Amino acid sequence: MTRRLSSFWRDRRGVSAVEFALILPVLMIFYFGMAELTEAMMAQRRLSHLTASIGDVVARDQKFTDARRDDVFSVGNVLMAPFPTATLRMCIVSIASDAAGKDVVVWSEKSNAPANCPAANAIVDIPPSVLPAGQSVIMSKASYDYDSVFKLVIPQTMTFRRTFYLRPRLSDQVARVKQ
Repeated sequence: MTRRLSSFWRDRRGVSAVEFALILPVLMIFYFGMAELTEAMMAQRRLSHLTASIGDVVARDQKFTDARRDDVFSVGNVLMAPFPTATLRMCIVSIASDAAGKDVVVWSEKSNAPANCPAANAIVDIPPSVLPAGQSVIMSKASYDYDSVFKLVIPQTMTFRRTFYLRPRLSDQVARVKQ
């Protein structure tokens, strides 16, 4: 019996398998953690691109109609693909500053009811470097609740928010036309 135990103790054939079994959980956490973080970064970048794009499209218009609003929000949903868009919230706001520098929301359109979208005639505070007195700006805002697939490294939902300010290109102010 002692000889069998002695030979068993000196046998090195299973050392690699034991070492692999010990390091496998660490490698799995690292692999899935990197996958989660990469997916979250991709969602955040798509949201940034989406926010800039919808604001840019509106800033290129002279008039903003209901049909154009529907198109812009549809494009926003497409730009977020392949991520689910149920928690995507978008907002487009036209803000004008009077000669005294008082910033007032001229019109506001939103998709999926974002909580921080200012309503028409609301007074907002935009830095003068972004909106000088007597001018207007298009503000596009979007937020997205990212929920990880694995929930290993990021177990809770993360909310990404982006805001872009763009000056109208073809006119002093983009007019809202109801149809």
